Amino acid sequence: MTHTLVSTPRTAPGSTPRTDRLRRVLRAVAVVSCLPYLAVKAAWIAGSHLGIPDGSPLLDHRASMIVANSLSALLDSAVIVLALLLTRPWGRRAPAWLLVFPMWVATGLLAPIMTGYPLQLLVRAFGGSMNHGGSKGEPFLDEWVFGVVYTGFILQGLTLGALFALYARDRWGHTWHGPVRELPRPPADAGRRTLAVAAAVLALFPLALHALWACGATTGLNTARIADRSSDFYVLEATDVAFLAAAALGALSLAFRRGGGLPVKLPLALAWLGSGAVACWGGWLALASLAGVDDIARRPTPAMNLTYAVQMIVGILVVAVGVRFLAGRAERRTAS
Repeated sequence: MTHTLVSTPRTAPGSTPRTDRLRRVLRAVAVVSCLPYLAVKAAWIAGSHLGIPDGSPLLDHRASMIVANSLSALLDSAVIVLALLLTRPWGRRAPAWLLVFPMWVATGLLAPIMTGYPLQLLVRAFGGSMNHGGSKGEPFLDEWVFGVVYTGFILQGLTLGALFALYARDRWGHTWHGPVRELPRPPADAGRRTLAVAAAVLALFPLALHALWACGATTGLNTARIADRSSDFYVLEATDVAFLAAAALGALSLAFRRGGGLPVKLPLALAWLGSGAVACWGGWLALASLAGVDDIARRPTPAMNLTYAVQMIVGILVVAVGVRFLAGRAERRTAS
């Protein structure tokens, strides 16, 4: 075993000079795309008001701002570590969980931005309104900050996604070969079906609320969120509906063989993207709601907090479906 590890080639099995160059380029872009965000965060932590206009709510709580910016900078720094893990020889020897979990979190946090921000710009181009982040007219951030930061996030998501796809294909690609109809018939894994049904049923609550909010209803929203609504708000609510639906459909397809001739990797990708988006953003918003907010109009309502909590549960259940599915495929391959 020791000899095998020492003599591990510097490139992944099946790699070519072309794919190796592609990995290096993607890694460089991923690292560089982190720098603007990290620079802005470092400036804010140091006390700079770069990109923060007078009257912004961000200036109200200095200590909370330092903590929040330090945490978000740490999360974005993890992109650099992931880019190295996905492209260096030692990354192939890393335990699966050490890579998969942070990649799932990164996917969950970045995917809604990668879809939502371009859609917001598109809607604005056709006359949509912009959300400046203040219910009393105070701007939240200068507009250029969103452009710089979200462009960086989109580049991070694209490059990390491509690197992870190449890595996962080489290391675990055998677990998602074939069409959905060739999956074992129920009750091959009754536990997986139970988890999928539970996730789909629970997803109905946040899905219904996000759909209502996307259509203009104010049920369960706090006063500030109602006042802040714009086309940006409606786009994000619609994307929340899409990710919840993707998570539920992916889980049900993997558990009940729904999809016929579709490749297995399609429902697996839906479960991966959907679960990450609803769980990680649900968790992030739930964590943010724990911070003290002086303005009662901006405090999350019980309905909003319950939505965040249920989203986290749905995402975790869908992840469990995916884990059981992949573990079962790996075991059957080993047995055969």
